[in-house]
Amino acid sequence: MKAIASINTVIYTLLTVLYFYQFIYIVIALIGEKRKKKQPEYEPKKLHRFAFIIAARNENAVIGNLIKSIKAQNYPSELIDVVVVADNCTDNTAEIARSCGAIVYERFNKVLVGKGYALDYAFNKIKEDEGDYTTYDGYFIFDADNVIDRNYVREMNKTFDQGYRVVTSYRNSKNFDTNWITSGYSLWFCREAKYLNNPRMILKTSCAVSGTGFLTSSEIIKKNGGWKCNLLTEDIQFSVVNILEGEKIGYCDSAMFYDEQPETFKQSWNQRMRWSKGFYQVMFKYGRELIAMAFKKRQMFVSCYDMFMTLAPATLLSVGCMLLNLIFLVLGAHNFTLFKKVFPVAMESIGFACVSFYLLMFSIGLLTVITEWKKILASPKKKIISLFTFPLFMLTYIPISLVALFKRVEWKPITHCVSKSMEEIELQQQYKQ
Repeated sequence: MKAIASINTVIYTLLTVLYFYQFIYIVIALIGEKRKKKQPEYEPKKLHRFAFIIAARNENAVIGNLIKSIKAQNYPSELIDVVVVADNCTDNTAEIARSCGAIVYERFNKVLVGKGYALDYAFNKIKEDEGDYTTYDGYFIFDADNVIDRNYVREMNKTFDQGYRVVTSYRNSKNFDTNWITSGYSLWFCREAKYLNNPRMILKTSCAVSGTGFLTSSEIIKKNGGWKCNLLTEDIQFSVVNILEGEKIGYCDSAMFYDEQPETFKQSWNQRMRWSKGFYQVMFKYGRELIAMAFKKRQMFVSCYDMFMTLAPATLLSVGCMLLNLIFLVLGAHNFTLFKKVFPVAMESIGFACVSFYLLMFSIGLLTVITEWKKILASPKKKIISLFTFPLFMLTYIPISLVALFKRVEWKPITHCVSKSMEEIELQQQYKQ
């Protein structure tokens, strides 16, 4: 019995030690908020020229709102172009994009399927039409279901102008209040912005790109000969590759965009299955190199360690601990005397793991809701309800992480249907506080 208790203690202690730095991040984020208000606003030396690259597959319900929000930017319109890759579309996405003023490339390739391949196609077409990738200073990468705040480009330009060649931004959600699934996603992304990328930026370590809503220098695209990240999670692969090459990814918390979250559990399961599998792919491909670089170059230790722990499947340690206790229960079931000794220890451990996980996620959700209250698009009632459902949403990652280890996963598009303009979001922001 002492052996079971010792194993459980070692696993819980190990998890606490490995992820303790994220608790330090929380403190830094809270302290840094006060200091930031006292600092003068940075004035950029140049207004850079940008292109928005949007990979869209059958997105006729939402593509128009994104392009309109880009066209309405508080930034010189002659310095912004919108490029849409209508990727294997069977609807009128291309026609809608053109009518909204976008440059549209239509791509049909049923073999090389995925966002990464569509992005690479767009960059190659730009080079073909313009003669070079560096016609633009930088490229924004967006999904078709997003919309951006009116000051988005202006704020991102400030960070880009300070020398950051990759910059990510604040990912908010336009359908937080639909159900427990959308609010679960939304709270996680708000937490990621506020309590991961924000403190990383304060500490001047590298941030991480998360799927959509980021900016990359044309110099990086030129160096790579287009977009060469094609794993299931091309965003985290892009982050890791750039960090290993010495880039410091920046974060602009004053640049906000709004994302649509899956509304059904089936959609959510499929999407997060792809994410989990993609994290494993990146981990197996770059994990050893991240650890080696962390110790080889001390100035990169925090960035490399942080990225390694972001990739590390922490849930598997917890699941492994639970499974170990279940195994002891099954073995002890054949011997009643042994079972009486094993049962209370195993059940206590499993119960402790579940309660601890719930309370931890509840605390993270509570802190996020309190500090990001005005940014969340939901009524006070739904914000409070989300605190209790957020841990349950996160708990569903456990079976997803396990299945992803063994299942073959392919990229599949998520249907987007929340047609909400930036004007509608602004009105909702005013009335749902």
